[in-house]
Amino acid sequence: MSTKAPARKPRAAHLGPDRRRPLVLDTALRIAVEDGIGSVSIVSVASAMGVTRPVVYACFDDRVALLDALLNRETGLLLESTLGALHAASGDDPEQVFTDGFAAFLGAVEARPDSWRLVFDTDRDPEIARSVADVRRVVVDASTRWVAPALARWWNIADFDRKLPALIESFVSACEAAARVMLDPSNNLTAADLAPLYGRMTTAAYRAA
Repeated sequence: MSTKAPARKPRAAHLGPDRRRPLVLDTALRIAVEDGIGSVSIVSVASAMGVTRPVVYACFDDRVALLDALLNRETGLLLESTLGALHAASGDDPEQVFTDGFAAFLGAVEARPDSWRLVFDTDRDPEIARSVADVRRVVVDASTRWVAPALARWWNIADFDRKLPALIESFVSACEAAARVMLDPSNNLTAADLAPLYGRMTTAAYRAA
């Protein structure tokens, strides 16, 4: 009586750790968005990728290293895209400048929705919250350098220096709100729809200040 040897699991293509790390992080991001950051582990990533645990361990020593790399990559990309959006807008027409800025920003959200979903996860891990808070502080500082001179040039806002922190917080919060709308599954507005809407609202708010 002949017996068949158990089928072996196909070996993953040999990419090497450097080439495989981005794929591991992409998989970890998908798991974090779909099931929560607590579900990300060496085992869950290996299973989702269809590889053995040693393949993932060759890329990251442990879960802590994996999560650190994921957070560093995603927050770095979000910071880069947000600052890029700030620098994309210029001119003498306030509404058009804000519209262009929101268009660039929302285009970045549209390009990497899972990264932003990780940021806005209401049940996010404290470590994610700290990383996001650090990025937000950088964005607030950059927004202050970009928005403050423009506001001073466009409008004669009374008591400007004392109001400035509130004015900047209003702008950053508007960006976050626009991103949340983009990510809402029930939303049917595109970046092209939302950018002029938020451009008009932001201009009206600052004009009234």
